[in-house]
Amino acid sequence: MFTTEMVNRLFASFNNTRVLVIGDVMLDTYVWGSVNRISPEAPVPIVAVEKREVRLGGAANVALNLKALGAEPILCSVVGDDARGNEFKSLLQTEGMSTAGILSSKNRKTTTKFRIIGNSTQLLRIDDETTSPLLEKDSNELKQSIEQIVNNEDVKVIIIQDYDKGVLNNDIIEYVVNLAGKKNIPVAVDPKKKNFLSYKNVTLFKPNLNEINEGLNLSVKGSDRKQVEEAVSQLQSALNADMIMNTLSEYGVFIRWKESDGYKSSHLKAHVRNIADVSGAGDTVISVAALCLAEGLNPEDMTAVANLAGGLVCEEIGVVPVDKNKLQNEIVNTLTF
Repeated sequence: MFTTEMVNRLFASFNNTRVLVIGDVMLDTYVWGSVNRISPEAPVPIVAVEKREVRLGGAANVALNLKALGAEPILCSVVGDDARGNEFKSLLQTEGMSTAGILSSKNRKTTTKFRIIGNSTQLLRIDDETTSPLLEKDSNELKQSIEQIVNNEDVKVIIIQDYDKGVLNNDIIEYVVNLAGKKNIPVAVDPKKKNFLSYKNVTLFKPNLNEINEGLNLSVKGSDRKQVEEAVSQLQSALNADMIMNTLSEYGVFIRWKESDGYKSSHLKAHVRNIADVSGAGDTVISVAALCLAEGLNPEDMTAVANLAGGLVCEEIGVVPVDKNKLQNEIVNTLTF
């Protein structure tokens, strides 16, 4: 639990904290409109377009969340040497973020998700992407870029954001974790299935329920505390992670962490929300958790803050970063004594 003064200090400490974000980036493209009739050509709704929008997505949405919280994100990734890659970098600059860590490759296309939204409901999503692993040349250039940033910038925490789009592989993951270990920089990971068990010796590992089931070939129910704890314990042994934060959707969040006398765990219930869209909630959770990690917050309080943040963005349609003032007020109203 917090006092109001503790909350204020925590949020002030986020300001200008340098965070290196490594992972798959993408463009989130939205077509918004209204639906008043069904097509005579096929049993599908006709969307009368009212608005188009292109947003930064994937690991770039993590960077946006960090920036919204006052931190200074440094993004490292690979995009295609194409028009959408240029658009991605242009959007990054518009948001006041550096493109120095963004590499362009002729061997890939820039991941783009097209979402069609009619009457405030997502009707269709189209993914245009390359998901094959990076070629050795691109992989080596990415490692060089990461090393340069870590050596020249005062990075307080590293986030690895994995979307299984091919930017991350065993070699890069091991390289980043070893480099961070030498520099004493904590590493927080938001995983996906392909590299799930590659993230050994990280500080914080944050799978959701579906990811932990797929990654360990289990069928854990979020409502069963014993099943969740056993799965997280199994995963923590496999990865040797300091902390495992397992997000459980409507069942809240489970956190298990190392202490000098063994392991401790805690289960935090979900807060009642008017859920509009869960897209991007995981990005928000890892962003907030990583900043709390950088500031040395204890695992239970870190989880409580991240849990509230993830719930807040679910009240918005589309992928949006968390509102710092709203989150700060929410914590004061919910977690203080």
